[in-house]
Amino acid sequence: MALTRATAVFDGGTFISDLGRRVAIPTESQNPARGAALREYLDGEMRASFERLGFVCTVLPNPKASGGPFLVAERIEADSLPTILSYGHGDVVLGMEGKWRDGLSPWTLTRDGDRLYGRGTADNKGQHSINITALGAVIETRGRLGFNCKFLIETGEEIGSPGLREFCVLERERLRADVLIGSDGPRVGADRPTIFLGTRGALNFDLSLNLREGSHHSGNWGGALANPGIILAHALASITTSKGKILVDGWLPPELPKRVSQLVRDLAIGEGGDGPVIDRDWGEPGMTTAEKVYGWNTFEILSFVTGNPEKPVNAIPPSARAHCQMRFVVGADPDGFLPALRRHLDARGFHNVEVSRAEKGYFPATRLDPDHPWVRWVVESLARTTGKDVALLPNIGGSLPNDIFANDLGLPTIWIPHSYPACSQHAVNEHLLAPVAREALQMMTALFWDIGESPPKSA
Repeated sequence: MALTRATAVFDGGTFISDLGRRVAIPTESQNPARGAALREYLDGEMRASFERLGFVCTVLPNPKASGGPFLVAERIEADSLPTILSYGHGDVVLGMEGKWRDGLSPWTLTRDGDRLYGRGTADNKGQHSINITALGAVIETRGRLGFNCKFLIETGEEIGSPGLREFCVLERERLRADVLIGSDGPRVGADRPTIFLGTRGALNFDLSLNLREGSHHSGNWGGALANPGIILAHALASITTSKGKILVDGWLPPELPKRVSQLVRDLAIGEGGDGPVIDRDWGEPGMTTAEKVYGWNTFEILSFVTGNPEKPVNAIPPSARAHCQMRFVVGADPDGFLPALRRHLDARGFHNVEVSRAEKGYFPATRLDPDHPWVRWVVESLARTTGKDVALLPNIGGSLPNDIFANDLGLPTIWIPHSYPACSQHAVNEHLLAPVAREALQMMTALFWDIGESPPKSA
């Protein structure tokens, strides 16, 4: 039986051995010196892993010089069968060697209790390794998948996926499928199987104020010269209330859809880990925390600099700058955010505060209909395998390049994450929880088995 085989792969140590080999390849896309490691991950590790399962693999260049290569693995069993496209990214953020807990290296998979430490264990090598292993369990048990499968591995997600959109447009026919089933991001909680169908969008921008050349002594000039830090602080304070409620006209979606509220209203945020304490009175009044994270727009100040924070001096600084972000849901108008902010600031006398869109940091918002036939079918499969109530999110609070699959390739998009909120992705001590990985392997194996037996009627 495929489930028995998949469980044995995990319990016998084969899965951990495979993941350890992948973690050991330092695929830091943020490090220009790691180009060879990115190619090794695709040409060596991924190609060998897929070819053992009967996939035909092609490594293709990135249309953009700033991006890494792509691997497309294809197993086509019959033209009449449904086709699943899956996705993962082989690149990771910087390893941060020497800063991890004593005895831990980012490039050595280390098991400590239920935690599997190593860079990429949660984001994303562990997650696509689970899905590849599940495909293998089905093939080795049944001798076939019972559907066609295409798997795209990119190597630039951690630097904004340069070239991914262009690549998908160029290779639209090669990537043609009926549905995307991928894995990235965290579950809502370690013990709760989760599906999400899209992402909140993100728009990063800068507010800056430059009043003069150079700093001036605060004793000689204090009271005579305007302080840009104070002015910009007041400008920023006008954007929300002291509790984070957005005050800029045009920055909010027209409504919180009833179906979205039904799905997320009572979800707990960040269960099962060492996450921060929730500030329940922050943000839009009258909404639950989950509605704010999954169904609404939020404004964040990511950094605010004036003067020299590291070595302050007794001088009035000449300038101040804040790097800000809007997270937004389907229904909001991201093209109108900065014009609306300009009007808001001008109306309050902040004409000299400049507003500029950041060169990087933009993702559109996406959200698949929660009642799509593929969605209902996948929820039923996961619930049947785990015996648990599956959390269904119309979108996650963060951002992924999901719009490329949803809009450019025109696919229904279903994401089944295998991590959890306190996994320390992008930080030191990144880890995958062994019980979550084991359960994920079982439910993905059963899901792929079910697709081969009786896919949704719409397929």
